[in-house]
Amino acid sequence: MPVLNVCDLHKSYGDLRAVDGVSFSIEAGEIFGLLGPNGAGKSTTINIIATLLVPDRGEVRLDGIARSSSAAYKRKLGYVPQEISLAEKLTARENLMLVGRLYDLSGTALRRRVAETLDAVGLADRAGDLVKTFSGGMKRRLNIAGSLLHEPDLMLMDEPTAGVDPQARAYIFEIVERLAEGGRSILYTTHYMEEAQRLCRRTAIIDHGRILASGTLAELVAGIKAKRDLVIEAEGLSAQTTADLAAALGGVPWMMDGATAHLNIADTDHKLLDVVRAADKAGIEPTTISIHEPNLETVFLELTGRALRD
Repeated sequence: MPVLNVCDLHKSYGDLRAVDGVSFSIEAGEIFGLLGPNGAGKSTTINIIATLLVPDRGEVRLDGIARSSSAAYKRKLGYVPQEISLAEKLTARENLMLVGRLYDLSGTALRRRVAETLDAVGLADRAGDLVKTFSGGMKRRLNIAGSLLHEPDLMLMDEPTAGVDPQARAYIFEIVERLAEGGRSILYTTHYMEEAQRLCRRTAIIDHGRILASGTLAELVAGIKAKRDLVIEAEGLSAQTTADLAAALGGVPWMMDGATAHLNIADTDHKLLDVVRAADKAGIEPTTISIHEPNLETVFLELTGRALRD
């Protein structure tokens, strides 16, 4: 049985449909991504699951427990908000002790969990330092530690790398991956393509409050029309020789971009050696040949008609 089941969630603000019929499920130990631009409905969805917002309609179940059963439901949930939620004038240890008491942890059990979670996010050596002395990446990691204290079954991570540098982002990736390897289920929202591709076993593409497609990268790519992009730079490259090559490869679509040729080939067709032989017959002497596979950005562009950064 899935750890989390979300069924037909709706949330509107006047005429704005922030969440419009969102449904998905998450398995144990799975990192499930919600990928979309700012304003797509990611945070509204995650805030409904976190019980911070009440949906207009729809159902959420965590380990079979309905969202309305708040006490038992919340015990199974860890929430990492997009905004850092820490007391700057307390130490890292004091912040976690405070959070732990909110979950009715105390005494030896609380001290043990604080030590374990600080170690898990690489902050054991900074336990006694004030949070106001921490970098943005360290604060993000401490935010994650606070959501882990009560050992939840599901982690909600709302853009947990927002505003951090590449090194800190890579560290957070490692933390997220270790949590999943340990059996934790994670709902991870992001508008960064590379994050979803690296971390998430399955990804749902969301825009204007609706999930447009969901699945593994292979499943998402299989559902679109876009093909592989064969890129050639060569001596003797012209519109005519490129057209001849395209015809030799079965009449595939092609275009010229300055001195570079692009040909759209199906994922099951044309091994690289076939391309080289066909290019030679067309009078093309390649200096560079590369094949670019469709990715999440390709999928998003085809589904929405715009790049994710727009």
